[in-house]
Amino acid sequence: MRAIHTLLLVTAVLAAPISTAAATTSPPFREAVRAGDILFLSGQLGTAPDGSGLVPGGLPAEARQAMGNIGAILARHGLGFGDLVKCVVMLADISRWSEFNAVYLAYFGEAPLPARSAFGTNGLALGAAVEIECTAQISASPKNGTTHEE
Repeated sequence: MRAIHTLLLVTAVLAAPISTAAATTSPPFREAVRAGDILFLSGQLGTAPDGSGLVPGGLPAEARQAMGNIGAILARHGLGFGDLVKCVVMLADISRWSEFNAVYLAYFGEAPLPARSAFGTNGLALGAAVEIECTAQISASPKNGTTHEE
């Protein structure tokens, strides 16, 4: 099965059109990709929706904005934070892990927390303090009366 997925990925990459156009302000990736009942969100920084860059205020403000960006993407796909099954958190300073957690937890309320990994990194895009990448399950939405399995 893994070989088939690899073959499909290589085929898709080789079939992708090559552009020689000058770089644009749009990032070279989609905000989310659906594969069956799974929605893979690209990593989100604490960038303002108007494209003006990182929000001011450091880690807490960037974390709130990144979570807000995730919420907006989920909403565009008819989902919410309760549909997340896995998040990966990259922190420019891992010693600020508990400070990030205080912001992160506020977004889940009574929803089940997703599985999560967090690690310190050197050199996030735009000099960001945090980047958050999440995966959501579309079919197991608490909004439709089902819940995630533990």
